[in-house]
Amino acid sequence: MPLRGIGYCSLGILYLLLNLNTFIFPTASYVLKDCRVTWNTEAICQNRLKVFPKDIPIRVTNINLSRNRISKLKKTDLVYLPNLLRLNLKRNLISKIESGTFACQIFLEVLILNNNRLGNLQEGVFEGLVNLTELHLTSNKIQTVSPASFKSLSKLKFLDLGHNKLRHLTNILQHIPHLQTLYIPANKISNFPSWELSNKSTELVSLDLTQNQLMVFSLTADIFPNLTLLNLDGCIKNGIVWEVNDTLHLSGVSKLDISGVRSTSHGMQEVLETFNSSLKYLTLNHVNNNLEILIHISCKIPSLTSLKVRNNGIKVIRSDMLHLCTNLKELDFGTNKITDISENSFQSLRNLNILIIKLNHLSSVPCAVRNVLTLSKLDLSSNNISMLAVMILPYDPLRILHLNNNHLLALKDCVFRDLVNLKHLELQNNSITKLNGAFKKYMPNLNVLYLSNNQLAFLDHGEFEALKSLMNLSIQGNQIKSLQSGPFYGLSNLKYLTLESNELRINRNSNPDFGDLKALKTLNLMNNQIKYISDNPIAYPPFAELSQLDTLHLSGQHGRLGTNLPQNFLQGLTNLSVLNIRSSEFNSLHPLFFNYTRNLKVLYLSANYFTDIPDNLFSPIQKLKSLYISQTHLRSLDFLLHANLTELEFLQVRKNAFSVIREPVMQSLSALVYLDMLGNSFTCNCDNTWFLQWVKNNKQTQVYDAYNFECNYPPNLIGRKLLEIDVRSCTVDMEFICYISTACTVIMTIAVSFTHHFLQWHLVYAYYLMLAFLYNSKHKNKRAHQYDAFVSYNATDEGWVLGELLPKLEVKQGWTLCLHHRDFQPGRPIIENITDAIYGSRKTICVVSRDYLQSEWCSREIQVASFRLFDEQKDVLILVFLEDIPMQQLSPYYRMRWLLKRQTYLSWSRADAHPDLFWEKLQQALDTQEHPMGEHLRLTVV
Repeated sequence: MPLRGIGYCSLGILYLLLNLNTFIFPTASYVLKDCRVTWNTEAICQNRLKVFPKDIPIRVTNINLSRNRISKLKKTDLVYLPNLLRLNLKRNLISKIESGTFACQIFLEVLILNNNRLGNLQEGVFEGLVNLTELHLTSNKIQTVSPASFKSLSKLKFLDLGHNKLRHLTNILQHIPHLQTLYIPANKISNFPSWELSNKSTELVSLDLTQNQLMVFSLTADIFPNLTLLNLDGCIKNGIVWEVNDTLHLSGVSKLDISGVRSTSHGMQEVLETFNSSLKYLTLNHVNNNLEILIHISCKIPSLTSLKVRNNGIKVIRSDMLHLCTNLKELDFGTNKITDISENSFQSLRNLNILIIKLNHLSSVPCAVRNVLTLSKLDLSSNNISMLAVMILPYDPLRILHLNNNHLLALKDCVFRDLVNLKHLELQNNSITKLNGAFKKYMPNLNVLYLSNNQLAFLDHGEFEALKSLMNLSIQGNQIKSLQSGPFYGLSNLKYLTLESNELRINRNSNPDFGDLKALKTLNLMNNQIKYISDNPIAYPPFAELSQLDTLHLSGQHGRLGTNLPQNFLQGLTNLSVLNIRSSEFNSLHPLFFNYTRNLKVLYLSANYFTDIPDNLFSPIQKLKSLYISQTHLRSLDFLLHANLTELEFLQVRKNAFSVIREPVMQSLSALVYLDMLGNSFTCNCDNTWFLQWVKNNKQTQVYDAYNFECNYPPNLIGRKLLEIDVRSCTVDMEFICYISTACTVIMTIAVSFTHHFLQWHLVYAYYLMLAFLYNSKHKNKRAHQYDAFVSYNATDEGWVLGELLPKLEVKQGWTLCLHHRDFQPGRPIIENITDAIYGSRKTICVVSRDYLQSEWCSREIQVASFRLFDEQKDVLILVFLEDIPMQQLSPYYRMRWLLKRQTYLSWSRADAHPDLFWEKLQQALDTQEHPMGEHLRLTVV
């Protein structure tokens, strides 16, 4: 790939890799703003777009962008669409294609750029299209083609440059050696020298130079060894220089079109002699002048087998017009004004197999055709024939006969008696009122019979009984009212029967007789008068004998299907695959209606008047693949919840009355890949939040034209597009919640770990501080002082308290002390005993030791005492240290450390030399009144 395209293509490859899962496992899930994706995954974008759309899914292989207003193709437009096989850009305003635009389209096979404004094709314009096989450039303004324009198109087989402004074809085939079809009609090419196209042989098979004003046709080298079709319609004029040095240069041409020729007989002879050894099919339409001479010259070519002379205004075919055409096998005089043919006109055509005289003014079958005993196909359609004679068609070889679009009124019983081998007969679009037994005895090998759009009102018993081989019978568009007489007796091989648009009445009292159609596969009864009053079972179901029927069409009944159909209406149709009962305005179906059609795969119920559908209606048809139920006034799709349609792939519910789609409904359709809800209006509030998000995000179901869904509620949003509504307030963003929850959990874990490691004792202290505060608020000022002091100590220090402190203070000095082992009330909560003891004493003596600091209850006691100290702002706390405890060891006990800096305290460990001073200081502390904080005595014994 050239370097200039690699950069942009790399972007596409990167995008492809990022979406690799989507690329490998393609689905049909597309929601586009500017395009619609059809059932066969073709993206159709026809919204008068001015630029190439950017939201086309990567998996789309076919894009139709015709009829827009795109003026330029940029190199970035197609970089994300590497899987394209077909791109249609016709009828735009494209005047420029940037070099490298198609650099990534290595799989593109068909490119259509018809009807644009392209001027000159520059080098590199189609760079990257290494697998392109078809290129359409019709109806642009192309004047020149750069020699390297098609350099990348090494596999191109079809090139259409018609209706441009090309004047020469220099080097046009130089880089496309495998081109097989070249169309260059309606340009301005006047000279066609072979050296301009190529200097070596090509693989060209078909060349179309129609409507060019050729002055010179020069072929001096054998560059077209494979050419079989040459179209020079409108190119051969008087004065043209025809130079073909060697007739072998065009020896392979078997099909030649020189319609519209305006040349002398000598000039035409010169042209036709070029193809003297190979020409088989010759077209001479729109000749008008010298037609007979041209026919004579043409029929001298020994290899000629087919001659078309349409649109020449011929009125009469004379006996000498074709006397030289002895080798013709096909003769087409269609679209002329022929009223008469001489009886011996075709006498010399001993090998004629196909004779076409359609679209003329014949009033009867010409007798001339009786002289051609080799005919296998005769087409006399679209004439003025009103009657068929008995002896006009005595041709044993005849296989195909077209008499459609004439004025036939009636048939005779033996008109087809000699057509023993006829296989295909067309009599449609006449005015036939009666068949008169024409098919009761003859044509045992007939396979196809068309009698559509006549005026048949009645069919006799066994009307077609001789047609033992008939497989396709069409009688649509007649006036048949009943089939009770057994008209299909003997048609045991019939597979396709069309009775559409008649006046058939099928009801409880009038059933059609289909008993002999054992092999019938398709039955079309559309637009008749089928009508039943109730859904009660009927004694004789109309299709009970059609066990092989695959397709049944019943839509559009004139008399309507009424409000009901019998519950056993479909009895016998065990192999039915397709059922069409749309447009009949019935409003209910019995819950057992589909019990007899368990193999049904396609169901059309649209354009009826359902207001409700029984929950179990579809339960028997679990193989259903496609369901069409549009325009039926459905108020809800909840009936699908109970249908168990696990194989349903296509659902069309256009133009109904539902406005909310519930999540369980869509989840019940596990195989759904295409959903068409076009023309519905939706409630644009939180009720449809799930559906809106599902439309945008689901990876399986393709929701057709979802960006055009409109709101019908609430009033302020009427007319707004559903997918433009912001419903974020309706949903809980689980991802955000999970993010916040996870973040908070992580932060809390870190905080707890940090706090436990560095602030464990501060937390313990804070906990007890809170408890003390609560009990302080609850019990303060509730009672008078009962004791002089509450002694707070640890059980390990109980010996010192009872042996030293209690004898000195109570026995010698007369203070009343509160000791927990002696004065706490049994049965009360400990914390209440502590609180009552502290607030019931004038002061609190804390006997502090290392064991004291680690005691839970001692901590609570000092917390409550501290709160009393701070709350009352009085000197009510006395600290007595039994041991020397360094200040740094008190750091975890922040409150104790703070108290030592602000409060009185005594040290027993330092009072060994002066014990009397220790007890005197303690007595003074107990004796002093509760001074305000900061005015206490310094009692520390040094």
